[in-house]
Amino acid sequence: MPTLRSSSSSRLHSSSSPSSVSSPLRRAAGGAQRALSASSSSPANLPCDDRDSEHASERNSDSVSADEDSDFEDSLRRSVKKRTAKRPLKTTPMAKHPKKESGMVRGHGWKESEPPANNLFDAVKTAKSDMQSLIDEWLDNYKQDQDAGFLELINFFIRSCGCKGTVTPEMFTKMSNSEIIQHLTEQFNEDSGEYPLTASGPSWKKFHGSFCEFVRTLVYQCQYSLLYDGFPMDNLISLLTGLSDSQVRAFRHTSTLAAMKLMTSLVRVALQLSLHKDNNQRQYEAERNKGPGLRAPERLESLLEKRKELQEHQEEIEGMMNALFRGVFVHRYRDVLPEIRAICIEEIGCWMQSYSTSFLTDSYLKYIGWTLHDKHREVRLKCLKALKGLYSNRDLTARLELFTSRFKDRMVSMVMDREYDVAVEAVRLLILILKNMEGVLTDPDCESIYPVVYASNRALASAAGEFLYWKLFYPECETGTVGKRERRRSPHARRTFFHLLLSFFVESELHDHAAYLVDSLWDCAGSQLKDWESLTSLLLEKDQNLGDVQESTLIEILVSSARQASEGHPPVGRVTGRKGLTLKERKTQADDKVKLTEHLIPLLPQLLAKFSADAEKVTPLLQLLSYFDLNIYCTGRLEKHLELFLQQLQEVVVKHAEPAVLEAGAHALYLLCNPEFTFFSRVDFARSQLVDLLTDRFQQELEELLQSSFLDEDEVYSLAATLKRLSAFYNAHDLTRWELYEPCYRLLRKAVDTGEVPHQVTLPALTLVYFSILWTLTHVSGSDASQKQLLSLKGRMVAFCELCQSCLSDVDPEIQEQAFVLLSDLLLIFSPQMIVGGRDFLKPLVFFPEATLQSELASFLMDHVFIQPGDLGSGHSQEDHLQIEQLHQRRRLLAGFCKLLLYGVLEMDAASDIFKHYNKFYNDYGDIIKETLTRARQIDRSHCSRILLLSLKQLYTELLQEQGPQGLNELPAFIEMRDLARRFALSFGPQQLQNRDLVVMLHTEGIKFSLSELPPAGSSGQPPNLAFLELLAEFSPRLFHQDKQLLLSYLEKCLQHVSQAPGRPWGPVTTYCNSLSPVENTAEGSPQGYPRSKKRRLEGPSKRTREDTISSSQEESLQLTSIPPTPTLTSTAVKSRQPLGGVEEEDGSESEFVRGSQRLADTQRSRFLGPRYFQTPRNPSGPGLGNRLTRLSLMEEDEEEELEIQDESSEEWQDTDKVRGPTLPFSL
Repeated sequence: MPTLRSSSSSRLHSSSSPSSVSSPLRRAAGGAQRALSASSSSPANLPCDDRDSEHASERNSDSVSADEDSDFEDSLRRSVKKRTAKRPLKTTPMAKHPKKESGMVRGHGWKESEPPANNLFDAVKTAKSDMQSLIDEWLDNYKQDQDAGFLELINFFIRSCGCKGTVTPEMFTKMSNSEIIQHLTEQFNEDSGEYPLTASGPSWKKFHGSFCEFVRTLVYQCQYSLLYDGFPMDNLISLLTGLSDSQVRAFRHTSTLAAMKLMTSLVRVALQLSLHKDNNQRQYEAERNKGPGLRAPERLESLLEKRKELQEHQEEIEGMMNALFRGVFVHRYRDVLPEIRAICIEEIGCWMQSYSTSFLTDSYLKYIGWTLHDKHREVRLKCLKALKGLYSNRDLTARLELFTSRFKDRMVSMVMDREYDVAVEAVRLLILILKNMEGVLTDPDCESIYPVVYASNRALASAAGEFLYWKLFYPECETGTVGKRERRRSPHARRTFFHLLLSFFVESELHDHAAYLVDSLWDCAGSQLKDWESLTSLLLEKDQNLGDVQESTLIEILVSSARQASEGHPPVGRVTGRKGLTLKERKTQADDKVKLTEHLIPLLPQLLAKFSADAEKVTPLLQLLSYFDLNIYCTGRLEKHLELFLQQLQEVVVKHAEPAVLEAGAHALYLLCNPEFTFFSRVDFARSQLVDLLTDRFQQELEELLQSSFLDEDEVYSLAATLKRLSAFYNAHDLTRWELYEPCYRLLRKAVDTGEVPHQVTLPALTLVYFSILWTLTHVSGSDASQKQLLSLKGRMVAFCELCQSCLSDVDPEIQEQAFVLLSDLLLIFSPQMIVGGRDFLKPLVFFPEATLQSELASFLMDHVFIQPGDLGSGHSQEDHLQIEQLHQRRRLLAGFCKLLLYGVLEMDAASDIFKHYNKFYNDYGDIIKETLTRARQIDRSHCSRILLLSLKQLYTELLQEQGPQGLNELPAFIEMRDLARRFALSFGPQQLQNRDLVVMLHTEGIKFSLSELPPAGSSGQPPNLAFLELLAEFSPRLFHQDKQLLLSYLEKCLQHVSQAPGRPWGPVTTYCNSLSPVENTAEGSPQGYPRSKKRRLEGPSKRTREDTISSSQEESLQLTSIPPTPTLTSTAVKSRQPLGGVEEEDGSESEFVRGSQRLADTQRSRFLGPRYFQTPRNPSGPGLGNRLTRLSLMEEDEEEELEIQDESSEEWQDTDKVRGPTLPFSL
């Protein structure tokens, strides 16, 4: 801790006799010292806020006790001349009184209610006045009347807290500070939890900044006058210290901000005084060192007097800083409110930077180190920013060695902080430590940061990339400077960068894609990454020593840097908060794209020629064309290089049959085949040559296949490769004039009829026919298409669908899946949706699949998608990758089938086959099935509900056929069905009234199904489907109370036709009836699975009793449209604290409620033990929980928040008989 020598520091302990005159500042600082001593022994000995349940210490147990070694005690013990206040106020350490007058009401804006006018507050609030003029005006008023001026300043801070009370002259004269604060606390009757620092709205937007500026200007304007007058500053500090210890959050927050800003301004004044003292000392030494004849005694005397005055002023300032630090900071830096903690940490960082000689010590640094572990993001962020300001100054790092060694591990671990902005600041802090403190970060420390360059958040990855650059690349590739201009790097240094980059990427084995590493380094090493000359020279060198993996990585780096330079956005999956590029960035991007194109156009044919045999390397090279400015082929007269590229492209296509290579080649040719380019005819001619070559080869090989009954492996491979090439180009180019549909259809017909065609040939042939149909549809989509063309296309499409339907039963799974995907796409394209938008002329093309085709599609889905789910491993092994790829393929199949359902191509009832697997396959397909269920409900709510019921019926029937009716509800499969029913019930959402008729319909249909098959005549066994009632019970929480009563009556009537042994109720019936009983329905309108808000319930002294009887007309019909009763609304606002007779909290009645609930449950179960199973009992009107709960006070001192408890079911339906709507008769 620094040694802040001050007279006020010593006077905090100097007055020991009772007759001594003590200033308010002395007493306030003394109270702060005593509070610190108490808190040193117990960190939890902090003020408690009745609103926030605050100040339970979360810091290390030694956080305050460690302060005992500070130099403050030394400075406090020094005997320096005392300074007494001119106008002392009577102050004592403020007592912590809880706020009693008002409760916190959330959700309303903060409003003022006619507080007394305060010119300072109004001027600061509007932020339109010049702050210096405002302070000068206040100073003039203060000099005229000190009492009135100081009262205006005090009331300004009180108003800034949001308190509507004021300090009157009588209070100022007769009351101590603690009594004034207690009085203001009791008058703090705000209408909301907001106060000026936290209030929203345009009028408060600038208040925070204006308030801080006011405090700063106040000290600045008073630094040569009132700052050293004991009366105003001592009393202001005393008031702020007392307010900062208040239990009222607004007082504590505002006064802490004011005190910390005041401390910051005082630190600046102390720094100026220190500089003046140094100048004075130099002047004095210079004058004293003069010769006897030249020395001026008057000058020396004036300098000594000036030094004495400066020393006194410095002691005064240091005394104020001591009081603020000990009285405010030491307690508030660990306040329960994160905003207050953040203020303290931010300001102490400013003190250390501006006055490092006094504050940059371990005694102060420890507060920042401890707070690095804070649980709130904003506080951790302020800590890191404060440390960044310190570590960025190389002159200060020598004093940070002990702190760094103590808290380095924590700073390194914050790179993995769950808040991205905190992690970014942590990495930037470590960059400063790396630059300015050599050898502090060890290799393990750095290795824990390297993987972050592949993070999904771009800001974090970019910061980690900068760290990587300064650690690994900059020392080896450092560029010297000549004057202010950077010296051009040598070719060796430029190549060294790429060698280091290759080494890091390959040897670290952290990721498979270099594009993310390039993006991370782009902001700090963009100029090196855009050195395409060095990149291409490394790739084209003949004697280079690069391995195969290094060559592939270098090509990927080349393509990634080209994409980053031309497109300017990060790779897929990396999140960035930016919406667009600035004008300067767009210009730089355009220039880079031109440079890239001009450099790579001549070299791209050479690169393709060198790596044409390697599919992994040639694919990204072909993708380079996507990032070129292709107009340069014309403007730069580079057509000869275009010819070379087209030749190399043809060689690559003929040489390879891999889908990735063919797709890249087709796309590159597509980019060049733009009719707007002047070289289009040349490219079109090259494309025709290539397609002619492939078509002739295909025709020749096809004839051999059709004529011969056997082909060797080479012939099969050649034909399959040709078909793959044609299919890839048909995807991007219109090859209709080559008429490939007929030969491919003949090939597929033979494959279906004979099965002699290898599957390697069948797969690309299916794709070729599919693309042929789509390109033909593109031609006839114009309104001038003839009827003959439409019918011809329709015939081709129907014939191809029949082929695909036949392929669904093929023995090869790849052919089956390919046929399913193509069939799904075609059925969706040729669905009724194609005529939407004024295209009625395409109506002849609309195709509706037959029932057999729909059935086969559903069967295929069941066999290939809903197979036993397997547990995926860590994803690192080859087997895990294979499982993930298979899962993606199955999800693709399921998504295609669901689209057919939602677009009306297939019957919606087929969705039951999907919904019944919702729970079992939730991890694999839960998102797809949920979206399908949501869209189906939007299309037809009633039909969707029937489909859900159908899914449960199907599952129940399947289980019944497999296991039989005995013990069905105890099987694991039945428990899974119950979970599925619960998930279906949750899918209805919180709109209970909107879904009322649907849920009632679901129950009635379910009751019918459960009793649809009766036991043999004379048998006492239960119906085989009766256990289905247990599944229906999962939907009971979605019912209104009236509907539950009616469903009980309906079930009673249905059971009258079923014989049952007397005294032996069936278990499913009992379970279902219990789910319909009022005991189960704890809150109306609160469906199962959604948290109910807790509300304190206020009732009148008594409730009207009610008979829960059901008339005969109600037994014959279900009221589906009656409106539920509105719960009684009662006020919870209690303004007085008078004792309430009979007031009882719910916790005290919990046991009685449980006993009452048990009696109600026993009553409900006893219904089925008599001859009349569903005789509804009367609801007793005796005293219960609801009748005993009357008014509850909201003014309890230790209450954290308002609790809300829903009304119990015994009283929320009290007016059921009064609310009746039209009935919908239900046929029994």
